[in-house]
Amino acid sequence: MATETKVLTAHVPLGLAEKVEAMASRLERSRGWVVKQALAAWVDQEEERHRMTLEALEDVDAGRVIDHQAITAWADSLGTDKPLPSPVK
Repeated sequence: MATETKVLTAHVPLGLAEKVEAMASRLERSRGWVVKQALAAWVDQEEERHRMTLEALEDVDAGRVIDHQAITAWADSLGTDKPLPSPVK
């Protein structure tokens, strides 16, 4: 069974287009294949970023937060003779 597809057109900077062409040549794949791989990876990354953002907002709404001053004090103590314990539970 053939997968349905849709043609998308995008203007990209010349330098990026040249990199895609070079990568396609090096991998012995088409430019379209390289673009599909890159686009799929980017979409997956953005979906995960969105999921994690929603999860973080749920934590904030539930009061599961760490005081900024506690994080700053801990970070400032790293690399000293007496680093503070992590405020992350």
